[in-house]
Amino acid sequence: MNAPISDIVFTPSVKDKQRAQGSRASYERFERERGWETRITPLLADFIRDQTSMFIATANLDGQPYIQHRGGPRGFMHVLDEQTLAFADFSGNRQYITVGNLADNAKAQLFLLDYTQRQRIKIFGEARVVEDDPELMRQLTPPDYKARIERAIVFTVKTWDANCTQHIPHLLPAEKVLAAIEQRDQRIAELEAQLKELQQT
Repeated sequence: MNAPISDIVFTPSVKDKQRAQGSRASYERFERERGWETRITPLLADFIRDQTSMFIATANLDGQPYIQHRGGPRGFMHVLDEQTLAFADFSGNRQYITVGNLADNAKAQLFLLDYTQRQRIKIFGEARVVEDDPELMRQLTPPDYKARIERAIVFTVKTWDANCTQHIPHLLPAEKVLAAIEQRDQRIAELEAQLKELQQT
């Protein structure tokens, strides 16, 4: 029998802890009946395209983990096919920890957290740095976004998992809140004008 794809992160030590805490049986049942996805489904692709922020985790040869934030306009992450996504690596603080780690260790994880939908997605796989593909760079360049692209990062998906909404605060984007406030203020102004007309009659 083939090992479940979740064994990428459910190592023997993790499974021992799950057994000790009483959660292993439910994960074994899930692995038998459905298991984690190994491709980018249409629903996941839509979720990815809607994000403006994400985190990428890498590790160096000593196993020291590093998590870096990446962001951009909606759609800055591109789904290339069912196994591959890519994003532009914009110029930042020039520490180059992520790209240095990937030169030694391709294993990586993407963590996407959508506060509006209270949804988090963990994507496991391998990443590589691409610096000599003008067509890919053109494809990943967001229109009207003032940032310099240094390279592309291409991520090959091995598996992914969606967590529950527990403990995720429900936050709304500022532009949606401001639009609602503007609409409210406009309606108040209209009602005040109507009231003033009625008082004058």
